[in-house]
Amino acid sequence: MKGTNTKMSDSKNKTASAPSVCSVCGSKLAAGVSLCEICGSAVKSTPTRGRRRQASPVTLSLPAALGILLLFTVLAVGLTYLAMRGLGVGTPEVDEATPTLTPTETATSEPTPTSTQVFTPTLLPPIDHIVDAGDSLLAIAVRYDVSIQSILQLNPGLNSESILTVGQHLSLPQPTPTPSPEPTSTLPPAAATIAACDIVVYTVEANDTLGAIAANYNVNLRGIMEFNDMASETVFLGQILKIPLCERNPTPGPTPTPTPPPPYPAPNLLLPQDGSPFSLAQDTITVQWASVGELRENEFYRIHVVDITEGSGTRTILDYVKDTKYILPTSFRPNDSIPHIMRWWVDVVRQIGVTAGGEPSYTSGGAASVERVFTWSGAAPEVTPTP
Repeated sequence: MKGTNTKMSDSKNKTASAPSVCSVCGSKLAAGVSLCEICGSAVKSTPTRGRRRQASPVTLSLPAALGILLLFTVLAVGLTYLAMRGLGVGTPEVDEATPTLTPTETATSEPTPTSTQVFTPTLLPPIDHIVDAGDSLLAIAVRYDVSIQSILQLNPGLNSESILTVGQHLSLPQPTPTPSPEPTSTLPPAAATIAACDIVVYTVEANDTLGAIAANYNVNLRGIMEFNDMASETVFLGQILKIPLCERNPTPGPTPTPTPPPPYPAPNLLLPQDGSPFSLAQDTITVQWASVGELRENEFYRIHVVDITEGSGTRTILDYVKDTKYILPTSFRPNDSIPHIMRWWVDVVRQIGVTAGGEPSYTSGGAASVERVFTWSGAAPEVTPTP
């Protein structure tokens, strides 16, 4: 038994002393340690009991596992981004800037100078002249319209002092033609005026006069005469006249309507006082009022006087004055002994023209005054005899 126990004890010791593996991180552990030097986990001894030791699973520490997970995450994100870039997914479209074409300055071509046509005379053969009696170089030059020098150039044996002999042959140059001026498009002022004027052709008929024709076309009579080179206003039957419409008289515009001035206030009556009596002793009566201001040339005071007692309304005075008073004539005094009530008032009027009968026409120029009355007796009252 003792020997058996000894073997068993040795077997246990061998088992316990055999190297073991950490159950957490899988690191090999030295015999007899109680903590893993790598991950710090507690070590549990597991006897093998003589069985064959199995390979322990490979384990990683927590930091290593987190590192590997992070690595795989980065790789997955990177591969996904590269794949999306390759397919064009999720990439914002960037508008390509359209290049703005800057206009290039076009070189302005200089106008091609127009060559002025130079008159080149055609060379003509010289004229053969036979000297007559009395000829001289000057006379020949004047006759053929050439210079003496040109004659000497064609006749080498001559000079300005040479004496010509009758029958002598001289070579004379052709006269140089003067080039005619080129036509111009600019017309003279008179021709330009005629060309720019509209013209109506009119044939004079019976009983026509130049004044009537001018009035019919509203054209100035003098303009028609000048256009047709006429010395008088007389026209003839069948005569053709050019009527220049550019000589028409200006059309009168509308006559401006004058703005009427503001109305005047009502005149203030002064004398006589309202209800004043007048007897036979007064041959005339003067009525007066205050001025409303300076009247214009066509403005007047209009005085109204009506005999109310007379009753028919026909015995009245209507007159126009510039002054601020008016004298009632003696002829307006009543002829009977009954006192007559007279009503009077004043207003301002403006003359605007004349009537068909030649009388002035007036319009109101302001408010009328208040009306006043006075009495006027024309004869002494009859005395009734006492019985």
